[in-house]
Amino acid sequence: MSGARSALAFLTPIGGAAEPTSSAFGWFPAFGAAIGAVLGLLWWAAARTFPAPVAAAIVVAADLGITGLLHIDGLVDSADGLLAPLDRDRRLAVMSEPSVGAFGIAIAAVVLLARFAALSTISPSILLLTGIWCGSRAVMAVAPSCLPYARRDTGGLASAFLSDGRRGPAIVAAGSGLAGLLVATMFWRPVGGAVAAAAGALAAAAVLWLAHRRVGGFTGDVLGAAGVTFETVALVVAAAKW
Repeated sequence: MSGARSALAFLTPIGGAAEPTSSAFGWFPAFGAAIGAVLGLLWWAAARTFPAPVAAAIVVAADLGITGLLHIDGLVDSADGLLAPLDRDRRLAVMSEPSVGAFGIAIAAVVLLARFAALSTISPSILLLTGIWCGSRAVMAVAPSCLPYARRDTGGLASAFLSDGRRGPAIVAAGSGLAGLLVATMFWRPVGGAVAAAAGALAAAAVLWLAHRRVGGFTGDVLGAAGVTFETVALVVAAAKW
C-alpha cells in the first residue's frame, strides 16, 4: 500500500479502513494542510452567509466529519486513561475500552467549546487553518520516532508504525510540517501566527510528555490527542487581540 493511501486511511475515514505503515508519515503534513485548506474555505464561505457563531459551528462540525471523529476519540480515550488516578496497565486498558468516562467527556467539551469560541472570534482565514492543521499532523508523524510505543508487548493499531524505516519519513514530515506551519501562520499574521504555532507545538509536546510519563510512550489515541490539542491551543492563541 502506498504511503499516501495509508496516511489517508489513518487520518480520515475516506476510502475505508486500511493498515497504517511508517511510509505514511511523510504524507501527514500534506493531508493535514489539505484538510485545513478545505475547512478554511468552508469557514470563509459560511461567514459570508451566516453570523460568525454559526459559521464557527459549521467548521467545528465539518472537521469532526472529515476526520471521522478519529482524533477527538483519541483525545477522549487519552483523557480517561492519562488523567485518572490509575496504574499503567489500567490506564492502557481504559484507553482501549469503548466506554467514555468523566475525564473524557469534560476534556472533549472544553476542547470543542474552545475551538468554537476561537473560530467565532477570528476573521476567517484559509491560511491560518492550513498552517495549523499541517503542523498538527506533523506532530503526529514525528512523535513515533521520539517516543517508545506503549503497547509494544500487546500490540495495537499504531504498532504498524514501528518499522525501522520510519525515521526517514518522520524527518520529511518534520521539515515539511514546520515549513508549512510557519509560512501559512506567519503570512496570516507574523507575530500572532508565530506565537500560535509555538503554543500549539508546546501543548502537543506536553500531551506526549504526559503519555510517556504515565504509560511509557505513545499510542494511536495519544497521537490523536496531541494533534487535537495542537490545533485547539493554536486557535485559542490566534484569537488573542494581536
